[in-house]
Amino acid sequence: MKIYRFKKKKIYYLISLLAIIMILAILFSQSSWYKKYKYPLKYVEYIQKYSKEYSVEAHLVASIIWVESKFEKGAVSHKDARGLMQLVPATASWTADKIELSPFDDTMLFDPEVNIRLGCWYLGYLRRQFPEDIELVLASYNGGIGNVKKWLANKNYSKDGLSLDYIPFNETRNYVATVIKTMEIYKNLYPSLV
Repeated sequence: MKIYRFKKKKIYYLISLLAIIMILAILFSQSSWYKKYKYPLKYVEYIQKYSKEYSVEAHLVASIIWVESKFEKGAVSHKDARGLMQLVPATASWTADKIELSPFDDTMLFDPEVNIRLGCWYLGYLRRQFPEDIELVLASYNGGIGNVKKWLANKNYSKDGLSLDYIPFNETRNYVATVIKTMEIYKNLYPSLV
């Protein structure tokens, strides 16, 4: 009988301990400190400078950096996209020509200032192509502007030819949703980032 009571007490103790741990985990995950740890903000001076210079929203830039590289300046994707904003060398080289950044070589994509500058200019370019639709901008950034234009011309993906009803690439569809969600988080966490 004593063994049964001991086991029963031990079970109640474990259940109580688990409940306390769960409550603390929930409270911790809702704290501002934890959210800022999970969604950090680095390179603020470059984000502010180049988002302003190229007329893109700073929260959008920070969100793209978080989604693309988690603020790791040395990040390289399986598609050879590089740096904070994960620019592929061909797009970066084209962008560098447009802003007269020369000489340019691919290793410069690991420099946070250069990467953010090129990424912001390219986002501004996409924003001018699709001024009314952030989803088209993000789909172009991830899936390519050529693909987005093809999708807009296809009635299976766009009924009006102006916006997308469906993004056929899973990666791009998820990317757009993730960046938009992350942008709301960054706006709430860092309201002074402009």
